Amino acid sequence: MCGIVGYIGDKPAALILLEGLKRLEYRGYDSAGIAVYNNNMIKIEKTKGKLADLENKLEGRYPEGSLGIGHTRWATHGKPSDINAHPHTDCTHDIVVVHNGIIENYQQIKEWLQKQGHKFETETDTETVPHLIEHFYNGDLLEAVKKALKKIEGSFALGIISKNEPDKIIAARKDSPLIVGIGDGENYIASDIPAVLEYTKKVYILEDDQMAVVKKDEIKLINFDGEEVDKEIFEVKWDAVAAEKGGYPHFMIKEINEQPKALKDTMTGRLNFDDVEIKLDDIKLTPEDISDIQKIFIVACGTAYHAGIVGKNVIEKLTKVPVEVDIASEYRYRDPMVDDKTLVIIISQSGETADTLAALRESKKRGARIIAITNVVGSSVSREAEEVLYTWAGPEIAVASTKAYSTQLAALYMLGLDLAIKKQTISKEYALEIMQELKQLPEKAEHCLKNADTVKELAYKYAEWEDAFFIGRGLDYAVALEGALKLKEISYIHAEAYPAGELKHGTLALIVDGVPVIALATQKSLYEKTLSNIKEVKAREASVIAVAFEGDNEITKSVDHVIYIPKTLPFLAPVLTVIPLQLFAYHAAVARGCDVDKPRNLAKSVTVE
Repeated sequence: MCGIVGYIGDKPAALILLEGLKRLEYRGYDSAGIAVYNNNMIKIEKTKGKLADLENKLEGRYPEGSLGIGHTRWATHGKPSDINAHPHTDCTHDIVVVHNGIIENYQQIKEWLQKQGHKFETETDTETVPHLIEHFYNGDLLEAVKKALKKIEGSFALGIISKNEPDKIIAARKDSPLIVGIGDGENYIASDIPAVLEYTKKVYILEDDQMAVVKKDEIKLINFDGEEVDKEIFEVKWDAVAAEKGGYPHFMIKEINEQPKALKDTMTGRLNFDDVEIKLDDIKLTPEDISDIQKIFIVACGTAYHAGIVGKNVIEKLTKVPVEVDIASEYRYRDPMVDDKTLVIIISQSGETADTLAALRESKKRGARIIAITNVVGSSVSREAEEVLYTWAGPEIAVASTKAYSTQLAALYMLGLDLAIKKQTISKEYALEIMQELKQLPEKAEHCLKNADTVKELAYKYAEWEDAFFIGRGLDYAVALEGALKLKEISYIHAEAYPAGELKHGTLALIVDGVPVIALATQKSLYEKTLSNIKEVKAREASVIAVAFEGDNEITKSVDHVIYIPKTLPFLAPVLTVIPLQLFAYHAAVARGCDVDKPRNLAKSVTVE
């Protein structure tokens, strides 16, 4: 998830680009750059770090010119560095590109172009795009771009300029957001509306497989085949602050709603249905490596730890290898039984969590093989782990983690499947069934979000309570832990999660008339037992909200309210069951007047022990 911006008109482009990027920095902040055309050359200025680092580098000496594109990056391919920062160019530096998205087949394109004599300078997937356009360029930039797009697989929002045709910006979209801002004698492109809101409230919102040829006095909208497209002008009603949040009142609810896309991005290019295999970037575990693994540890903190609890269930079920999940702050102080026959999976959204990083180093010292699951390319965890599986969730601004959790689950499912397929502990038919259900999760997550009004109504109904309880069995209990954490950290309601089977061992003493109990009931093999536990709390006059699969009418006889989620394999239910729990926590916090994005006493990344 990156931010791109472009300007063409009569004003100094550099200042407009930098101002637009400031409005998009929430989309990425590990490097930034601008490219401005002037006097038959394109001047590129870029650097690792935040936008402020780029401004400091420029020291007020901005490139001159009235045509330009800019980029603020959240790294996917290639670590954050000056050279990997956008914009990127072709061999001649005539064609310049900024890109948001992932080019899935970049390696094949790169190898093919290298055979044609192209020289590459960066580690990025994006650099293939200007070289591909250069390959097809024969005096018509638009035609070259159209031919290049036919070769590209993946997601992209592209901004393209050429010193040979300095009267235009070409923009193209597939599965990544892109808008065109409409000015008077000047026009704009951007990943999101905030970048242009200072200059215009009129925009075209491009849809998938659409392009724009943007000149200072003209905007031409076409599809990838070159056919003209008619679109209505969208008039923005929000202010600049609301626009950064996409019209949402808080980053947290925006990020909850981004989960379908984050899930899709994290799985894109990694599920190979033809060969029934999982392609996990640079992770090179061979069947021989896997046969040597006698034990697996999953180590993390907070929400990532809760993802790890799901991961333990998943990986044990698939691989038949014993898995321990440990809180990172406890792990290295208990002399863990780790050696060269151990695989340690480290999970950290930021890749900078101090306790998790210390656990990684301790595991390496003991000879374990390390795989990191993180959302930040170039983070300390990603640099120090032997192998890394990235989640493509994009920046997460709200302190309470939401899309990071769901994408960590997706990563754990894929890692578990990869191990099991290679270890041959599951059949190819079962692996394919799981893969097909994984592919459907983004759409089903979108369906879960359509229940937001129902969840909001329940959250407001119970927001005044100072206690709440979450119960479940098996994977439902694992998700209950995350649901309770979300509620307590942003609404300050005292919330606890318990295995439903433990109620009679003390927890029932806490149940009083009317107290809200959120009961998860998606695990088929444990369903009757869970139902029995629900009846136990109902007998003590609790108000029970159940989360269950669509079509489950039996549960309505035993609870006060039901939130339904789409059917999937019970094994994959955690990805969906967590969404109504996130929504419940969010709306309860709003009802109580809490600062949702910045809960008291908490920070986004815990970088001290």
